[in-house]
Amino acid sequence: MLRRQLRHLPRAIYQTNAARSRCLNTAQNSQKKIYASQAQSAKSSAAVSSSSSPSASGSKTNTSKSPTIQVGEDGSPHIPERPKSWLTHKVETSPAVRYWFMKITALLGYHSPKQRAGLRTFLLYERICAVTPDAERNFWQNECDLPPTFQSWFIITNLHFWMLTVRLRALPEPHGRFYVQFLLDHFFLDIEDRIRAILQPSIPPRDPYTFFTSFYINPNIPKDGKLKRGSRAPERLVTRQMKIFKEQWMGMGMWYDYGLVTNDMELASAVWRNLLGARGSQGIAYPDSNPPKFRRGVNLVGGAVENPEKIDLEKEQSRDDGSGVHDYPPDEIDKYVRYPELMLDIVIYMRREIARLEKISDEEIMEGGLEALTFGRIRPNVPKSQ
Repeated sequence: MLRRQLRHLPRAIYQTNAARSRCLNTAQNSQKKIYASQAQSAKSSAAVSSSSSPSASGSKTNTSKSPTIQVGEDGSPHIPERPKSWLTHKVETSPAVRYWFMKITALLGYHSPKQRAGLRTFLLYERICAVTPDAERNFWQNECDLPPTFQSWFIITNLHFWMLTVRLRALPEPHGRFYVQFLLDHFFLDIEDRIRAILQPSIPPRDPYTFFTSFYINPNIPKDGKLKRGSRAPERLVTRQMKIFKEQWMGMGMWYDYGLVTNDMELASAVWRNLLGARGSQGIAYPDSNPPKFRRGVNLVGGAVENPEKIDLEKEQSRDDGSGVHDYPPDEIDKYVRYPELMLDIVIYMRREIARLEKISDEEIMEGGLEALTFGRIRPNVPKSQ
């Protein structure tokens, strides 16, 4: 019980400190708009959760109070407001409790720049970065042919995480260092939570670190809603997956940085390798040829391959690993024609959003509303119905 309540402590402290911040009016106006849209979408959340499948929302028995992301008709994602904990309710309703709460948190250092950065970056990650896969699901899954897997969710979220950190690095010290580190901490805490939910599912599902999403499917949730004995994955498998995602994060960030400071060609190549699965890297399979049906990139690090020097690379490339990202077969080679346009759209989107974030002041980044920081659409000129 105590552990569950402590998880709400950062959110309660943030709500309390927000009332004392210098940008109170700006924050209140933006939050009112967000909560108004959330309240409208929350009316239909019960019907959505009851009609969704176990693989899409976690389980048919998912009646927990944890938020499930909703996407409005305009394509904007909304996270329903969490129910307030008893601590938040006491702080908001009792002046005496509020007074002593502020005194205790001040003694614990929760008003320091470091702690304020940790509270702020949770909202930046949850409301700005983690919602992006659901906001542009049609583009990523239909245009880019990314499968509904957690790997796809990770690479999309990591792209927007990187774009936001490009702006956070420019904050004055020590704020820049604090913001980047805490944003990274929230990112990987969410990653670990989602990995455990996939490899070690529970019925009903545990409360997530951020929110439930239907962008990817959990294949380990049984259709009958009953877990079998021995279905939990060992901890070493969770640790190995965390290492793999850490190496992917490092590699993606390095190549995105390199493309950002060089030219659009290098940035497009980083997008092609990291987002589009490097399809066609070893040639295109035409109908008259006899290539392997599946050709994919092989990750030689992260514990997936113990002896890279002894691996049969050609055999591994032709093996379907179930990720859904592989070269197109001969009867689908027409999809390669779209690749230059896809890379151009994504590169323009990255440059445009980074330039937009650059124009936002440091004060608004650290204390302002979240609407100004929200990422725009990848193709703003395309009708929303498409």
